[in-house]
Amino acid sequence: MITPIQSATQPGNTAQTTAPSVSSGLASDFETFLLMLTAQAKNQDPLEPLDSTEYASQLAQFSMVEQQVQTNDLLTGLALSMGNVDMGELASWVGMEVRSPAAFRFDGQPVTLLAQASAAADSAVMVIRDKDGAVIDRIPVPTDQAEFEWAGTDGTGTPLPTGSYSATLESYDGEELVSQQLAAVYNRVVEAQIGEGAVLLTLESGQVVPVGDVTAVRAGA
Repeated sequence: MITPIQSATQPGNTAQTTAPSVSSGLASDFETFLLMLTAQAKNQDPLEPLDSTEYASQLAQFSMVEQQVQTNDLLTGLALSMGNVDMGELASWVGMEVRSPAAFRFDGQPVTLLAQASAAADSAVMVIRDKDGAVIDRIPVPTDQAEFEWAGTDGTGTPLPTGSYSATLESYDGEELVSQQLAAVYNRVVEAQIGEGAVLLTLESGQVVPVGDVTAVRAGA
């Protein structure tokens, strides 16, 4: 039964350990270059001193190596800082309840579903499916309502077992199917990760959604 509701890495660790080793290698090369340049200046033949042009060129190389070491240190610090921010952002999602078009976890309590029928529709049906996609119930709903409460029962009124379900709102113009819309629900986030260039949230229903699909967030129960 549905009741309309009136609207009122470890990859991060790898990056952190690899970057310092690169910086250490550059710093070692810089120190070696400095020692070689000093030794060359001390041991040059007084009768045939080092050409000034060549000496200036080596000093320029010395300056470039020094700048490279400093630049690498700055980039390493920036990468570590950004990595910490990302981890903090991911951690903040876990345990929160987010609203998005997705399957949901039913645990015996009524579930609020949000979906708006097409403006061209003269009738609408909320289709409830189980985790395998099998249709559990088809429930007519008003086209002018966007928020509904599903009691968690089948077509005979028998309470359904705990598990993952989904709800799709089908809009009809006469006998013609105008649109299908996966209802949005609140789900608790059990895991957050970075993938495919976006933050991905694993919901308690088992579905993974990109953070861009989230339309509302609230504190977890």
